[in-house]
Amino acid sequence: MGEAKKLYIKTYGCQMNVYDSERMAEALGGNGYVEVGSPEEADMILLNTCHIREKAAEKVYSELGRFKSLKADKPDLKIGVAGCVAQAEGAEIIARQPMVDLVVGPQSYHRLPEMERQAGAGKVIDTDFPEEDKFARLKGRAKAKRGPTAFLTVQEGCDKFCAFCVVPYTRGAEVSRPAARILDEARELVDRGVREITLLGQNVNAYHGAGPDGGDWSLAKLIWALDGIDGLERIRFTTSHPNDMGEDLIEAHGTCAKLMPYLHLPVQSGSDRILKRMNRRHTAESYLRLIERIRAARPDIVLSGDFIVGFPEETEEDFAATLALIEAVRYGSAFSFKYSPRPGTPAAERAQVDPAEADNRLQRLQALITRQQREVQDAMVGRTVGVLFEKPGRMPGQMVGKSDHLHSVFVSAPDLAPGDLRQVRIESSAPNSLAGVLA
Repeated sequence: MGEAKKLYIKTYGCQMNVYDSERMAEALGGNGYVEVGSPEEADMILLNTCHIREKAAEKVYSELGRFKSLKADKPDLKIGVAGCVAQAEGAEIIARQPMVDLVVGPQSYHRLPEMERQAGAGKVIDTDFPEEDKFARLKGRAKAKRGPTAFLTVQEGCDKFCAFCVVPYTRGAEVSRPAARILDEARELVDRGVREITLLGQNVNAYHGAGPDGGDWSLAKLIWALDGIDGLERIRFTTSHPNDMGEDLIEAHGTCAKLMPYLHLPVQSGSDRILKRMNRRHTAESYLRLIERIRAARPDIVLSGDFIVGFPEETEEDFAATLALIEAVRYGSAFSFKYSPRPGTPAAERAQVDPAEADNRLQRLQALITRQQREVQDAMVGRTVGVLFEKPGRMPGQMVGKSDHLHSVFVSAPDLAPGDLRQVRIESSAPNSLAGVLA
């Protein structure tokens, strides 16, 4: 048996890309590849790209430029670009960087092993939206032990067509995986040491996968099925859309002990005028009433959100409405960005806000979010929370894990090991973490 070939994957962007990279590595394992930690060691380099951030494609081309000397020294080195930039740019990637051997979009990963075999004879591009289930087709090497947490994609694509977003064009229409396959994969993850699973989807709460009983299952029904898996202790999900937050899912937050009290529910703006221009199809008021219902079901839930400032035509009055919504909700964390145009999206063609004004608004919004984040975190002091420990901390005998509410928690306890789930009394709060003692 020959020496194993070496694979280096660099992953950009969302957790779904992390999940996809793991599955691609497993698939290429069937072609004799093992993962390595640096491109210099590799026989194949794969960039799994994200198209959400500003100048995403240019950053990929810049990264590829760094590999020119590696390709010159090792002519048999294969270089591939995967993910959403691959979907958006297609053959343009090879035209601009001829050293790239293969380009594969997010829906064609299951074809990657065959593409890798073909790449030695010429350039290979696959950015189709195939009919077959890529997840069912992705098979590879034997599954190794895992850490205590894992991502599990259950839904992909988006039918919402927000005016600022490229996801419907790069990931395609909404597709939900059959519940039986998700449950099988979850059981396999638990068998490999996983105790917490985060369900992933571009609009994960729009999940409507085929159930074993012949009907479509909602995300809540899937969560209750996962709740019955012995050894799975925690369930989370991300990212959600307010319009798909059904009553059964709200109720699950109050009644399912394994569903953690943390919810990422993006709103993007507090201005109804801007929300309409964004094609969000909800209002600030409907969002606030939804938050009230969620908190009635689970009073201690920590909320996270997404915000875009400087969206085309946003006025100071519109921005003030966003700050007012944030004040009303009291977020435990949030992701906030200055709007940047995405070619091909409706908002890219509209009058843009002055960049200096957008910068100023972003700083003001982030200052408010930071204050709220500290207030929510400081309020944990004196409480006892569950913590799933994941890895050693920087200090001897220290372990770090995530609380039920997704805060990082440090504990000095030499006998703790990754995968331990313990009750911790929180004693202090630092800027981005909590510290406590075993209860």
